[in-house]
Amino acid sequence: MTSAQTARLENQVAFITGAASGIGYACALRYAQEGATILGTDIQKCPEWQAIVDLAPNSRWLNVDTTDEAALQNELLPIAKELGRVDIVLTAAGVPGGLAVTDIPMDEWRRTIDINLTGTMLAIRTVLPMMIEARSGSIITIASVEGLEGSEGGSAYNASKGGVVLLTKNMAMDYGRLGIRANAICPGFIDTPMLRSVLDMDGMEDIKKGIIFQHKLKRLGQPEELAGVAYFLASKDSSFVTGHALPVDGGYVAGHMYGITEMMGYE
Repeated sequence: MTSAQTARLENQVAFITGAASGIGYACALRYAQEGATILGTDIQKCPEWQAIVDLAPNSRWLNVDTTDEAALQNELLPIAKELGRVDIVLTAAGVPGGLAVTDIPMDEWRRTIDINLTGTMLAIRTVLPMMIEARSGSIITIASVEGLEGSEGGSAYNASKGGVVLLTKNMAMDYGRLGIRANAICPGFIDTPMLRSVLDMDGMEDIKKGIIFQHKLKRLGQPEELAGVAYFLASKDSSFVTGHALPVDGGYVAGHMYGITEMMGYE
């Protein structure tokens, strides 16, 4: 990138949840490269946070649970106010959650919904008044292709991510007149620690191959590929884009694959 390109988010503050690794960290790094100050949060420590600070020295880190509204109000909000503004909110905090409805324990159902959906809402609600006062801002939620269509054994996760999609659309309607945009990114299967914790389990080898097969680019995505789209949605380049659920999925939701292209010789 040129020096002009690296300053396109200069003087902006980006609040990012789930910023310790995976998609959240990749987005934090990209935003910092583009000149933004990062307010990063996660329940885990971020082993590579110094790379963010080297790029954006005023950036701040806080270990906080996004499902804890009191902690968000009492610990995170004062830091946001100290930074003076919040221009971008990106919610990447999330957990996997599977099993069919008849099999999933209720505590697992509640945990998945609480973190993926309620935690997303609470994190945004904490700083949204600052955006309303400024009459500007970009809210970017990380949903999933599994929030757009079903998948086997994904009841809690799919429900939570489908909820994130509709929550985002509602925020686009509720706050658009105030200059606040809201969009959901719906990743395909991205090579992150969370995905590896599922696909690397015993017995998942053939399932992993099938998942990759359904991506028309025939590979998993990388966090940095999500970060590029997240940058677009945070920047002025997307100033007339709101209310969308954007798949970034290597063609996963384009349609079903059955092996016919291989029979046609397109290998």
